[in-house]
Amino acid sequence: MPILANSVWLISGCSTGFGREIALAALEGGAQVAVTARNPESVTDICDRFPGQALALPLDVSSATAIAACVEATLTRFGRIDALVNNAGYGYVAAIEEGEEDAVRALFEVNFFGALALTQAVLPVMRRQGSGHIINNSSQAGIMANPGTGYYSASKYALEGLMEALQKEVAPLGIRVTAVQPGAFRTDWSGRSMQRSPVVIDDYAHVHERLDMIAAIDGKQPGDPVRAAQIFVDLITMPDPPVQLVLEAGALATYRGKLAELRAGLDRLESLSTATDYPVS
Repeated sequence: MPILANSVWLISGCSTGFGREIALAALEGGAQVAVTARNPESVTDICDRFPGQALALPLDVSSATAIAACVEATLTRFGRIDALVNNAGYGYVAAIEEGEEDAVRALFEVNFFGALALTQAVLPVMRRQGSGHIINNSSQAGIMANPGTGYYSASKYALEGLMEALQKEVAPLGIRVTAVQPGAFRTDWSGRSMQRSPVVIDDYAHVHERLDMIAAIDGKQPGDPVRAAQIFVDLITMPDPPVQLVLEAGALATYRGKLAELRAGLDRLESLSTATDYPVS
């Protein structure tokens, strides 16, 4: 029997990139999958490949009505939801001073509030079942912030904090939560999907150089989304899945460097940090 047989997955943002590859990997493993996209016609080819297993559904995670309808349609067809993958999201890049309020709010509506709303819609189902796994496709930008990607990092940092708390809340209920932080992968993130502020302030030329570099490596990133997708799928079968998982060697090395700096800073400032406490009598 396939390893994922009888499990039901709901995955947001399946038209391209990670979402598409995760859906394919889950289906190939034997799962039944609600394959969602804002335009469901973009995923009908997946359903054609896996008739009876895959269900194409429209989903705009910024719409509460669309979320409710998607969850209801998944339950009507499959009867349960064992895994939710919060994958829908995109990048918006700019120096902080160059950020446009409407664009930043729209970014948070999808990357943070959309994942939150979809999670809230699925949690009652998983509580009734006494089981389930919520997997968040976050980013290395959710644990490390850099010039030009501050707004994207902020949306992912917010999601990371939310899901860290959620993991502790739902573990006693039999529900698991994992945040995955991919590094540089060959998806559309730094190409077609990336939005860049039209506001340009010359003093931030060093930031613009970094953003140009990110755009220039589109299609040349070291990470393979197909290999990553299989890891996403394997998480549900792990007896003790990680709460956080960094993917891609460069991201892992950079994060280790950040952790070393944080530890060094804590040690250097320990006396200052503890000087605020009331004296021990």
